[in-house]
Amino acid sequence: MPKKTDNSPAYFNWRRLKSGVLVTGYMGGWALLKPEEFRLFAAGRLKSGPAFDKLKAAGLIRSRLDFNTIFSDWRDSNEYLGRGPGLHILVLTQKCNHSCVYCQAGSGAGSSMSAATARKAVDFAFSAPVTGLTLEFQGGEPLVNWPVLEKTTLYARKKAAKTGKELALALVSNFSLLDQEKAAFILGNDISVCTSLDGPADLHNANRPFSGGDSHARAVKWIKYFQAERGLPPPGGPSALLTVTRASLGRAREIVDEYARLKLPYVFLKPLSPMGLAREQWGRIGYSPEEFVKFYREGLDRVLELNQQGVPIKEKNAFLLVKRIIGNRDNKYVDLRCPCGAGLGQLAYDHDGGIYTCDEGRMLAGDGDESFRAGSVHKDAYKAIMASGPVKACAIASSLDLQPSCSRCAYRPYCGVCPAYNQAAQGGFWGAMPSNARCQALLGVFDAVFERLQDKRLGPVLVNWLDR
Repeated sequence: MPKKTDNSPAYFNWRRLKSGVLVTGYMGGWALLKPEEFRLFAAGRLKSGPAFDKLKAAGLIRSRLDFNTIFSDWRDSNEYLGRGPGLHILVLTQKCNHSCVYCQAGSGAGSSMSAATARKAVDFAFSAPVTGLTLEFQGGEPLVNWPVLEKTTLYARKKAAKTGKELALALVSNFSLLDQEKAAFILGNDISVCTSLDGPADLHNANRPFSGGDSHARAVKWIKYFQAERGLPPPGGPSALLTVTRASLGRAREIVDEYARLKLPYVFLKPLSPMGLAREQWGRIGYSPEEFVKFYREGLDRVLELNQQGVPIKEKNAFLLVKRIIGNRDNKYVDLRCPCGAGLGQLAYDHDGGIYTCDEGRMLAGDGDESFRAGSVHKDAYKAIMASGPVKACAIASSLDLQPSCSRCAYRPYCGVCPAYNQAAQGGFWGAMPSNARCQALLGVFDAVFERLQDKRLGPVLVNWLDR
């Protein structure tokens, strides 16, 4: 074996990019090297200079490791593992008044959560050993079950006052059933709101057919209403989520412009998951990872172009990654954690009181796959749920160090596996392999973000997102 020198590299992974060779350390330190610099670094022969200084600062030179910083970074990034789930998703109903082409939650007929079951779900959520928690109302369309939403909100607020826990309430809705009375209740009880917005009216309405009229117009009406009442940026103003279908391809700039026109703070460019109706309709509405990555690059570049024109909009994927890559902060996004947030960061409660590790796992149950069901609010205690097989299986299956492809990936420090996606796409919790479409799409997203971070014109724009 060659003799180690003071310039020997610490543990690292690497990936070739257009702008050079990206080298990353276990805790996320990184440097972009020229090919010759990389060869010297890997051989332990890189001498002092700018490249060596970058590597040293990133914790990639063995003799220059700062173990106090390494320990504190590891502790901070894993702190959530001992805290318990803070996000609790209550699926108030399977019913919905839309017929979305990619529906993953149930449309039309279905069951709704009773007030008694919702109350038990709230009690269960408050049993988690966290100082603060978020209750998120979802469906179907949760406004279909308005009486239970109203009663549960009031009960949860009383529970928070009694226990001293901080409580955030959130609503994910298509807004079509809103009226002034419901909106006043939402505002009066400080419930944050999020809706679906797939882009300009023609695209949105094609993706989200609504027999009651213009789905896009109703969503826009209430987006503007809540902005007027609460102000523009969250947590006061509303947010929106985008679902990318085949019809979205080639229209990334238009979609971003629609979000910017409505003064929304983020556009979240995520690939479609093969769950629910989306899996059945994949041949019509799905696409390849390569097609998504092209769409993503176009959308991200349009966001950065608008930023340079003074428009304060961000792309959510890139923002989450920049927080981790540059800011060295936990982005608190459960899908990009290792282990992932299934059970450990979130729980989902179905209409019947069934407890699932995550909302995606609950969606799979709609197709008859109960793999992610950890128990029920009607019979199980908190400790039993956290010690259940599905929670343990998700933690193990989403540990990147246990998956050969992930453990050797340059993006391992910033990434996360979704067992529910793997179950839907591959028939098992395990397997974030290169053939996995989610993995391929994420590789493309990471490449795009790192390439733009190195761009002298675009890099500072991305970094400035951390300050606003």
